[in-house]
Amino acid sequence: MRSRRGPSVLTFIIALILVIYYVMQGLNKSSGAPSTSQPPPSSGATTSGSVPPTIGQRTKTSGCVSTNALPDPACTPGAIFPDATSEQICQSGYSSTVRNVPEELKIEVYREYGIMSHAPGQYEVDHHISLELGGSNDIANLWPEPAEPRPGFHEKDKVENYLHDQVCSGKISLQEAQHKIATNWLAVYQSLP
Repeated sequence: MRSRRGPSVLTFIIALILVIYYVMQGLNKSSGAPSTSQPPPSSGATTSGSVPPTIGQRTKTSGCVSTNALPDPACTPGAIFPDATSEQICQSGYSSTVRNVPEELKIEVYREYGIMSHAPGQYEVDHHISLELGGSNDIANLWPEPAEPRPGFHEKDKVENYLHDQVCSGKISLQEAQHKIATNWLAVYQSLP
């Protein structure tokens, strides 16, 4: 006569192995530099059903590829100055007081995206979350944004100005603006008045 414990023990062992596997996968994904971000807006809304970006955590440093005028989120998830406030960023001249991207860092950004040479004006090393929205000069916030095809870096400048105005007029929070630009600046551009 067969014992009924056999299948139960086997089922338990399989379940235990699966739990350990998924816990280990979660630990592997969460390892890395701590996030310097502030949480996304409480609404939890994302563009196109995507997961909100983890601002400040890079998971890739080579083979970066921009897609549809957006940076590679694994290479350029965005990074902020965690202590930046709406009051600070709304002061005239704020961006110039914090701008500091050395030429060596720009070269590294181009290298990570596989761009070994380019014509003047073809790209600019752009702050994914703009300085005027509290973005930092960290490499996690920099990418070689093309001018063409459009929309390119000229159009993104309009988005940055629009979101800055929205924050400074009190229509949205700084964290919401950071989330919008880090998630998908094109969606904001397409909805501009």
